[in-house]
Amino acid sequence: MTLSIFLTNLVIPLNLCVTLLVIAAVLFMLRQRKTAFFVAIGGLSWALFWSLPASSLWAGGRLEQLYPHQMPMHLPTAQAIVVLGGSTANNRQNWFEPYDNATAISRVDTAATLYKAHRAPLIIVSGAALEGRISEAQMMANALAQQAIPPAAVVLESRSLTTYENAVYTVDALKQRHIKQILLVTSALHMPRAMAVFRKQGINAIAAPSAPQIVVPDQQGFSFWQPNIRALEASRSIVKEYVGLLVYWVRGWI
Repeated sequence: MTLSIFLTNLVIPLNLCVTLLVIAAVLFMLRQRKTAFFVAIGGLSWALFWSLPASSLWAGGRLEQLYPHQMPMHLPTAQAIVVLGGSTANNRQNWFEPYDNATAISRVDTAATLYKAHRAPLIIVSGAALEGRISEAQMMANALAQQAIPPAAVVLESRSLTTYENAVYTVDALKQRHIKQILLVTSALHMPRAMAVFRKQGINAIAAPSAPQIVVPDQQGFSFWQPNIRALEASRSIVKEYVGLLVYWVRGWI
């Protein structure tokens, strides 16, 4: 388990809340009742904070807006499109709405749109197998084939397990083809860390994120301050990015 994953699992709202409540129970039994009270309040407050849509819109929306989504015609052409494996909130259009397959947009969809808009003649898909034997790169290549992208226009990088490795191993594929400029595709939330890592590797990357997902839904009765189970569940992705940025900065990867 990497340091980033360990810290993420530690501070995930529900995980940290339960951990602090257990610690509070132990302190209470040890007659440290005042300390136990504050520890318990801290844990409950952390979970409550991330259950509020306002918190996700502030913390997650801030990351998404660092590299705003643009339509293909507004992006420059490049030598290749690089797509990173993964999904955020199951690719649903809006974090605060139920999943709808008809409106879900994946990173692969974004890459296919860019290719068909003639933004680049090559797509590099990056990601190893997280579960099973089929790599994320292969799954993305299969999805691109279903969208009529020629197999000859797709290159697989199937070794990377992290964003850092995405960049390191993609460099090899880029150098072999003398590619100096790419359009980088990932979720809007993940884009700040991805761009920092790729640029640290000396890659001239242009951000081409999928559409933002942490936006105010167009629905009656939506409240910024009413606890929301979807906000709490999706907070894992936001926390992961902030922890990832901290760890990558400490390790000199960004």
